[in-house]
Formats: sequence, structure tokens, C-alpha cells
Amino acid sequence: MAEETKKEVAAETPVAPTPAVEAPTPVAEDLKADSKKTTVAPPPAEEKSDESKALAVVEKAPEPAPKKSSTGSHDRDVALADLEKEKKLSFIKAWEDSEKTKAENKAQKKLSAIVAWENSKKAALEAKLKKIEEQLEKKKAEYAETMKNKVASIHKEAEEKRAMVEAKRGEEVLKAEEMAAKYRATGQSPKKLLGCF
Repeated sequence: MAEETKKEVAAETPVAPTPAVEAPTPVAEDLKADSKKTTVAPPPAEEKSDESKALAVVEKAPEPAPKKSSTGSHDRDVALADLEKEKKLSFIKAWEDSEKTKAENKAQKKLSAIVAWENSKKAALEAKLKKIEEQLEKKKAEYAETMKNKVASIHKEAEEKRAMVEAKRGEEVLKAEEMAAKYRATGQSPKKLLGCF
């Protein structure tokens, strides 16, 4: 809409007639200036004479016309070639950046998957270790209980043996006392002497 108002203002402004040679100059300069931005399609042939004069007055002051030669079209071709080359280079750079970003994202995704895999494996092994430790604790408790029972049975058996020894000692003491009483009563001396003599 702003361009239409510029064209209307330019159309209303009286313009001194310029030779037909000057018309290509602003277009070539515009192409050079715009070569870094985007490609510009040439205006239709009907409006070229009126608009080129109007654009030259509104946007820039006309420069002295270069000599008409093949260099004008050559410059335009060079500008278009440069523009095309820059366009290709920018496209290639954008593609390269996109591929690098894809590669980075892919690598990050794989690294995340590896970390998740590692964590799950660690968790599984830790759970297995905990289970084994619990089993070992249970077995240890069972073995401790078994050992306590064995110790108790051994102690009981030892007590029984002690009781038997004490009973036998008591019997022998009684027997010795009876024999001594008998020898005293009869006045006989024992046939066997004590083992220590």
C-alpha cells in the first residue's frame, strides 16, 4: 500500500523529461543493490517508461548516464550470477546447519537412550543384589538358628554326660565308703592298695 502511495506521489510530481538512455540505469543499480536481498523481476514493458522515471525521482537522484555499451547487460548478468551464487551458498549453509542440528539431536537422543538403558540395568542389578543380600541374611539367620540349636543340644548332651559322671562318681564314692565300712567292721585290710601307693 505504501508503494502505491509513492507511485501516486511520483506520478503527480512534475518530472523533467529524461532521455530514454537513463531508464536502464536505476534498474541496473536497483539490481546491484537488491542482489544481496532477493531477485527482482523486471517490470512489465508497458509501465516501464513511466514508472522508471517516477522511481528514479522518488527513490534516488539520477546519476549521470553511463555510456551505452554491452557492459550494462554484462554487469546485470554478473549481478544476477552473484545473486544466484549467494542464494545457493545461503541455501547450502541453511541445509548444512539443518543437517548439523539433526545430527546433534540424533546423537542427543541416542545418548539419552544409552543413559536410560544404563540406569535401568544398574537398577536391575542393584535389585538383584538386594534380593541376594536378603536371601543371604535369611540363610545367615537360619544358620545362626541352627548353630544355636546345635550349641544348645551339645550343652544338653554335655550336661547329661556330666550328670552321668557325677552319678558314677557318687556310686564309686558310696561303694568305697561301704567297702571301707566293711573293712573297718571286719578288721580286714583291703586286698588292693590305693593306686598311688
